[in-house]
Amino acid sequence: VDNSVDEALAGHCKHIEVKIHFDNSVTVVDDGRGMPTDIHPTEHRPTPEVIMTVLHAGGKFDKKSYKVSGGLHGVWVSAVNALSEWLKLEIRRGGKVYHQEYNRGAPVTPLVEMGVSSRTGTTVAFKADADIFSRVEYSFDTLAQRLREIAYLNPGLHIVIIDERTDQTQDLLASGGIAQFVSDLNS
Repeated sequence: VDNSVDEALAGHCKHIEVKIHFDNSVTVVDDGRGMPTDIHPTEHRPTPEVIMTVLHAGGKFDKKSYKVSGGLHGVWVSAVNALSEWLKLEIRRGGKVYHQEYNRGAPVTPLVEMGVSSRTGTTVAFKADADIFSRVEYSFDTLAQRLREIAYLNPGLHIVIIDERTDQTQDLLASGGIAQFVSDLNS
């Protein structure tokens, strides 16, 4: 979600969907630009693989990609990957769709072109590793509250959270930002 918010802060993402599945896996979909899919200039492997497996390898340090960032400087997505039993990455960029899969942080498939799309964005689906975490169930209320805070801090960013386990859905859009937050608190 933080990577998607960074895309929103850069003016390239308007919608984020977070879905909690029956098996307690999670899917995050955004309509940002999609991760770069070219070969990384120093690592000599696909850039998404570097982003997903190397700490601090995000796009926030080239002084061009992000003038403002709310994320953890290339740590979050690689940490999620390392702490996941499995992770599936889909990138829609440049009219193409790319896919790569990981197990416990390591790539198990190459980054492959899977088709075409007129949309852009990134989809990350993952399941927390039960060998690491004693509990891998997500609280809809906790996630919805955190996403609501993100919506207030990013006016115009539309966030939807869906819980397949309970059929709960919240549609979060705070066009008024912090002023709307204060008004909602007062009401």
